Amino acid sequence: MRNVELLIVSLEFIENHLCDEIKTEDVAAACYCSKSTLEKMFRCVNKISVHDYVIRRRMMKAARLLNSCPDRTILEIALECGYNTHESFARAFRQIWNCKPSEFRNMKYAELYPRLRIPMKGEGVIMERKYVDISELYDLFQERRNCFFICCDIKNLMSINEISYKAGDLAIIEAMNRLKEAAGEEDMVFRIGGDEFCILTNSTEKSYADGIAEKIKAGNEAVIEYNECNIPLCLYISVISLNQERVKYDELFTGLHDAIKNRKRMECS
Repeated sequence: MRNVELLIVSLEFIENHLCDEIKTEDVAAACYCSKSTLEKMFRCVNKISVHDYVIRRRMMKAARLLNSCPDRTILEIALECGYNTHESFARAFRQIWNCKPSEFRNMKYAELYPRLRIPMKGEGVIMERKYVDISELYDLFQERRNCFFICCDIKNLMSINEISYKAGDLAIIEAMNRLKEAAGEEDMVFRIGGDEFCILTNSTEKSYADGIAEKIKAGNEAVIEYNECNIPLCLYISVISLNQERVKYDELFTGLHDAIKNRKRMECS
């Protein structure tokens, strides 16, 4: 099985058994490969272990249920997400979202760890950029095709990950929180890559989008705390409007990522 096929099969297996009691060995068996081969490939492409990816996807489902089902108890949601006790669920939830499940219910929900998709360029070649699956938002993209996007990217995330991947996770959460705090009530915050994020506004006025961008920019250089270290967190920020009659899925992502790359070039030149 080629590497790209191995990754696709592993991601599909995880999604189909997300809340079952699965181990890395089970995923490897479904891919007809060794555990070590799967782990090596998964860490190379996704930068985390199979186990850590499963936890993140479970916590993504849990976050969605907490937000959309306020009448359900936390224990009911924990059981649906594959956890036998409230305590084990709460520990895993805090590890990802840096807060208690009960506290999260009062927060604005965002797609922090959506399902990964592995696109291909040519025959069996993995592209450097990993897209995330936000197809549920596609109808909203169509409705707001003339509205403005605010695109953001974490500066020097690799250096933060060299301190600790946990510090990197905290940086991602903090970046999303900054976008959520700056966004309006009708704006949508979502993630389009490892450290790349967007706000889709509900406005065709550039001045509105520029105002949100300035709010985000005002937080640049504020620090995150990790193991008594103060780590500066700064974001690249770009405002764009696609202005298309019909938004094509692939072209949408290309446009958003290009806006981020252009902002990086401008600031680095």
